Amino acid sequence: MITLQASEIAKIVGGELIGDDVSVIAPPVFDSSSATPGSIFLALKGEKADGHTYIDAAFAHGAVLALVTVPSAKRCIVVKDVLAALNKLAAHVRGALPGMTVIAITGSQGKTTTKDLLQHILESVGSTVAPQGNFNNELGTPITLLQCDASTKFCILEMGARHLGDIAALSQMAKPNIGVVLRVGTAHIGEFGSAEAVATAKSELISSLDNSAVAILGQYDPFTQKMQSLHDGKIITFGESTSANVRATDIEIREGRPHFDLVTSAGRAAVGLRIVGIHQVANALAAAAVATTLGASIDLIAGALSTAELHSKWRMEISEITGVVLINDSYNSSPESAEAALRTLVLFAQERGGQSWAFLGKMHELGASSRDRHAGIGTLASELGIDHLVCVAAPEYADEIGTDCAMDVHLLEGKSEALALVTQMRPGDVILVKASRAETFEEIAQGITDQLEKMLINVDEGESELR
Repeated sequence: MITLQASEIAKIVGGELIGDDVSVIAPPVFDSSSATPGSIFLALKGEKADGHTYIDAAFAHGAVLALVTVPSAKRCIVVKDVLAALNKLAAHVRGALPGMTVIAITGSQGKTTTKDLLQHILESVGSTVAPQGNFNNELGTPITLLQCDASTKFCILEMGARHLGDIAALSQMAKPNIGVVLRVGTAHIGEFGSAEAVATAKSELISSLDNSAVAILGQYDPFTQKMQSLHDGKIITFGESTSANVRATDIEIREGRPHFDLVTSAGRAAVGLRIVGIHQVANALAAAAVATTLGASIDLIAGALSTAELHSKWRMEISEITGVVLINDSYNSSPESAEAALRTLVLFAQERGGQSWAFLGKMHELGASSRDRHAGIGTLASELGIDHLVCVAAPEYADEIGTDCAMDVHLLEGKSEALALVTQMRPGDVILVKASRAETFEEIAQGITDQLEKMLINVDEGESELR
């Protein structure tokens, strides 16, 4: 963060400073234990906790200023709304760093992976700031922006939305130089009501761009393609068709990982991703399109994509335990990402010669289409030849699976029942664990890992027993 006096901050956010003036040299935090020397503590009031009760703890960890709505005995700035004040401060810092390039990424699927890939590319070009995990809302976006200082060359922001107008507000604050829309899918359709409404929310990023900014649009759905009409400035497209400005050709899957030739106006270069899933090609192309726009060479981009690994937890994490491969994709789920994960599972199982196990939990925020969307994924699993569909507290997946289906369907009520299936697994088997975040399926992934590590597998007899 750029250094600011507390008195300056009070003027920027329209608040009252209580206490003596001080230099603020570190970005804001909302967790008192994360405070660092010279930082600001955000006393946010939530449903379960009031940040005002943690002010002393934040100062004990090094905070020198608090943003509050109720006066404190510690040095503070009193405002009507802490979150609104935070956004004003972030907008000020953005304006104070005109030489910094801000890249904003939105879409129904792939934001965090694209951010991770792009960060890996840009870090070889200049100082880059990006959010940890999927810190992409009205709190995470300004905090990420406030981590920037005069040395920052690139700032990557994820922009998510819960309501219409959310992304427009974030864009007004961050003023992106490059806006990226990956694709419009059915994630959050329960909140927005329709795919068209989801598209409207995502399109706010493009319609908010200045004419001098660059819009980068995926070719993976009709909604995103139509967003070209919303921007009068430069537009770059990415996809797998010959019409895309940045495209992939000669795509192959090796050990679940995509290999392809990256094609741009600068030429052609081979890419071999270290991350799994055919759907990662689109995310890599989006990152490549941004880097191309910023002047990075195609060789640098291809090389960086081929060495990048994901920083974010529980997203297509691959591990092998006693000969069994576990694909932990438990961070979140939607119909599009579930389909991509199932296709990856099949590829891995085919290569290893074992059985495929899909442990699936509920996909949230699908609204009235929830039952049909779950049933569609279950039917797809059957069509793909998945050996075991394990539905944990989500029987809807099996609603349209016929009685003549060769796939074994396990309808289970809880996680303990799911873990009991581990004793049936053999070397060469491949397991996928996937559900929406609220289902906490990382617990199943960890439980499977723990069970497998305890198992003594007799390869000759094909029997398993617990140690």
